[in-house]
Amino acid sequence: MTMTWPSRLWIVRHGESLGNVARDAAMAADLARIDIAHRDIDVPLSPLGMAQSRSVGRWFASLPEEERPEVVLSSPYLRAVGTASAIVEEASLGSSTWFVDERLREKEFGILDRLTRFGIESEHPDQAEFRQLLGKFYHRPPGGESWCDVILRLRSMLDTVSLHYSGKRVLIVGHQVVVLCLRYIIEKLDEEQILAIDREGDVANCAVTEYRTLADGDGELKLERYNFVAPLLEEGTEVTDEPDARIAAR
Repeated sequence: MTMTWPSRLWIVRHGESLGNVARDAAMAADLARIDIAHRDIDVPLSPLGMAQSRSVGRWFASLPEEERPEVVLSSPYLRAVGTASAIVEEASLGSSTWFVDERLREKEFGILDRLTRFGIESEHPDQAEFRQLLGKFYHRPPGGESWCDVILRLRSMLDTVSLHYSGKRVLIVGHQVVVLCLRYIIEKLDEEQILAIDREGDVANCAVTEYRTLADGDGELKLERYNFVAPLLEEGTEVTDEPDARIAAR
């Protein structure tokens, strides 16, 4: 059987960002809005987020050279690019193919951008009601995206990966919703299955999700680990799992 998937696929959520920190402060103070000046694309890593990124980069460096990523794909958002850059540097992946792909960007929240749950309920009660009725998988706020919209662009991205990187070792650096939606596609899950995984807990910053294509199998990617944070724990780096600033209402 001709292999169409990468031989190994890692999906890493970006390190803690300043948006994560601002979100926590807003939620703790019961504020309606998250106080952050940057566009979402420009939100950088926090100092802890950079340390997390370097820790996971050193974990990749500890792998035999022939098992490290050959291709690195990143969301264009600054916090994801910063994470990917730190991993590439620490793991000496300079010879790998590395580029950004806008299809890996964060879910867009439209008019709900920067609002906490309290802010959505007070400023857009109709959207709070629609989200309750439709569920997060299908609800699309005005100017924003539903999970289904994210899945649509990620299907296209995975087609590109399959076409150009079959049999390669590929690392994707993205966002929490991207990690979950990629699981939905790769594992052929349904709405309830992926939302059940989501309810179990947030994806940790710089956590590793890993798939492997078994040579003697059916050519499908098999999940080996999810939300794997040992690379951080082994170095004593703090583990954080806050949703991004733009998803305070999740």
